[in-house]
Amino acid sequence: MSDLHELSALETAAAVRRGDITALEAVDAALARAERLGPALGAFTLLTPERARDAARALDRAGGEGAGPLAGVPTAVKDLTATAGVPTGRGSVIYDGWVPARDDDVVGLLRGAGTISIGKTAVPEFGLPCYTEPAVGPPAVTPWDRSRSAGGSSGGAAAAVAAGIMPVAHGTDGGGSIRIPASACGLVGLKTTRGRVPAGPAGGDPAGLSVHGPLARTVADAAALLDAMAVAAPGEPFVPAPPPAGGYLAALSAPSPRRRIALAVDAPLDGVAVDPACRAAAEDVGALLAELGHEVEPVSLRLPDEGVDAFLTLWTVLSLGDPVDPADEPRLQPLTRYLRSRGREVDGMAAMAALHTVQVVTRALVAERAAHDAVLTPTVALPPRPVGWFTETGDPADDFARQIAFTPWTAVANLTGEPAISLPLGWSDGLPIGVALRGRRGEESVLLGLGAELEAARPWADRRPPEV
Repeated sequence: MSDLHELSALETAAAVRRGDITALEAVDAALARAERLGPALGAFTLLTPERARDAARALDRAGGEGAGPLAGVPTAVKDLTATAGVPTGRGSVIYDGWVPARDDDVVGLLRGAGTISIGKTAVPEFGLPCYTEPAVGPPAVTPWDRSRSAGGSSGGAAAAVAAGIMPVAHGTDGGGSIRIPASACGLVGLKTTRGRVPAGPAGGDPAGLSVHGPLARTVADAAALLDAMAVAAPGEPFVPAPPPAGGYLAALSAPSPRRRIALAVDAPLDGVAVDPACRAAAEDVGALLAELGHEVEPVSLRLPDEGVDAFLTLWTVLSLGDPVDPADEPRLQPLTRYLRSRGREVDGMAAMAALHTVQVVTRALVAERAAHDAVLTPTVALPPRPVGWFTETGDPADDFARQIAFTPWTAVANLTGEPAISLPLGWSDGLPIGVALRGRRGEESVLLGLGAELEAARPWADRRPPEV
C-alpha cells in the first residue's frame, strides 16, 4: 500500500476491479497520507475516516458489480459544497458547526460513480479570494514550496491532489477558483461550461459565474471525473450542449482534428504586468501546438472596462449570498467585510445593469474569438505568491487589487460561461506555472483533447513535489 499514491485515478479503479487491491486499502492509504501531509499543507478542514471506510467496505462487498471507471477512487469534496451529515464550514467562523441536511447534487453524483470522499477540502471564507488563508485553519500551500500559496478558492483540493493524497478532487470555479490552484500546484484544472454540472438543489449563483469541475494530475483522470459530474438534472437554469456520445474519457481516444488557436500573452487589463516566466510558458505551448500541426495566431485580448466593472459589481453583490447575522459581521475576515460592504452599496438597478452589461460584453467577447477553436493564455500573471502576500498591507482594497493583477484572465470564462482548462506545462525556479486554454461553450471535449495531445508530447504526470 505504500505506493498507491503513485497511481492515477483510473489506475486505482482498475486495480480495485481486478482485485489487486480493495477499495478499503485505497481509502486507508489516502487517509494515512492525509493525516501525515494534510495539516502542513492546509489541505483539509476535516477528514471523515469512518464514513469513507464504510463506503469502501460496501463497495468491496458488492464485488465491483456495475462499477464505473472511478469506483473505489479516494477523493474529497470542497468545503463550499453541502454534504449531508458532514460539517460544511465554508471557510468561515460563522458556519462553524453547520451540518447540511442534504447533499448538493454533485456530491450525490460523485458518490454514485463510486468515488469515496475522505473529507472536506479547505477554502477561503465563502470562496471569495484567489488564495486560501482562512481564519479557521492554516493556509493552503503548494507542495512545491510550502512558503507559497496553493491559490484559491479550491486551494485545499489542489494541495491534496498535488501531494498525492488522492488522485482527483472536486472543485468550484467562480472567477478562476479551479484553474488558479491548478496552476500553483502543477495540476490539470477544468472550469466547465455554465450548466454542464448541476448546481442544485440550492447551489449556484444567479449570474451563473460559479461552476463545478475536476482537479487531477492527468487529463484522462480529469475527463473521467467530469463524466461522473456532468449528468443532466431537471430544473437547471443553464443547459449547454450535451456531452459527447460515450463521454469525455472515451472522446480522448478519438482522432483530434487540427485546431485554430489564438495566442494572447498580454494582460487583458490596463496596468497589469505579466511575469516573463508566465508569458514564456504560454508562448512555448503555442510553439508546441504549432509543431503538432495546429494553427496558432497571436492576438490581442482586451476585456472592456465596462466588463471588468460589471464583474466586480456582481462579485461584491454575490459576496452577500451567505446569510450573516449583523452582529456577526465583525467576525468576518477583512476582505469579506470589504466586499460585503461594497455589495450593500449596489442598488437593484445597478445590479441589473451589471447583469445586462455582462451579457453585452459576453456576446462581443465570444464573437471576437469565433474563428478560433480556443484561446491560449497564461493561467495567471505571476508565479505562486508567498503566503500572506495578498494581505500584507492590511488594506482589503489593496488585497483585492493584487488579486486582479495576479489573475487577469481567468474571470473571462466565468463571464462568458465558456469552458477553460489549466495545464501544468510551465516551470520557473522549481515552481509550476499553468497555461490555459479557453474554448467554446459546450466544447470541453476540444480542450481535453488538446490537453491530452500536449500531455503526450510533453508528459508531466511523473513530476513529484519534494518531501511528499
